[in-house]
Amino acid sequence: MRAAIFVFLGLLPALAAAESYEPFAKLLQDHLIEKTLPGNGLVTAFDYQAALEDPQTTTRLTAQRNALANFDPSSLDGREESIAFWINAYNFFMLDQILTQRPDGELVGSVWDYGGRINPFVDSVFDRKNFTIGGRQYSLNEIEKDILLGDDYQARGWKDARVHFAVNCASVGCPPLRRQVYTANNVEPLLTENTRRAFNTDRHLKVEGDTVHVTELFKWYEQDFTEAAGTRFDYIRRWATPEIARQISDSATLEFIDYDWSLNRPDNFPNVEF
Repeated sequence: MRAAIFVFLGLLPALAAAESYEPFAKLLQDHLIEKTLPGNGLVTAFDYQAALEDPQTTTRLTAQRNALANFDPSSLDGREESIAFWINAYNFFMLDQILTQRPDGELVGSVWDYGGRINPFVDSVFDRKNFTIGGRQYSLNEIEKDILLGDDYQARGWKDARVHFAVNCASVGCPPLRRQVYTANNVEPLLTENTRRAFNTDRHLKVEGDTVHVTELFKWYEQDFTEAAGTRFDYIRRWATPEIARQISDSATLEFIDYDWSLNRPDNFPNVEF
């Protein structure tokens, strides 16, 4: 009842930050599939087709967009709640884009189908200011790079490179999306778990002799990882399992695994049975 009153007044209070993501939480619970691999790696896929066939999806997407449009982000209380809120915003808006913006009624094969790499004359999904929070339009890049990994959070001591393993770009090559939303209470353990479990999959880390093959995130965002730990090797050692940390203790070469931008639907994951 209290949240409904604040929506009527035009904003949601900080106390309702987690509750404001209830429609998104239900969408994830119904259509996000998690698969644990040998060694406790984690791979996840979103069943877009099932979501589109679900009569509740449109209502949930609309309710979630409205909740965020009316939420006042200046009311967020502290590091954990703020980081959790903006990770959820990024992940919801990415899914919302794919489910609602379907060229000729069909799902895109990759987020780059919206523009950018394939069509440089059209803004990519990451650069479009289509996403409303508190009456202001944001792009996904603003949420990730200017807020979560931006100067203000860095000055506050809130910048955390593990965010790269929590925001999800709806692609096979992304770190896993989770079946629950992030909250002030779970964001810290989930950031650690996502990073560690991503390192336990061959899509994100593989050791061959003295060469460590890692996700291209470590190429694109090298500065974030070196700021956090000194070197990219040091960062991996810090957050990987003790076994992987030992495996790479004498590694000399870092190479990058080609990022798979195929849509993260179940049938695009070879050799994984969801």
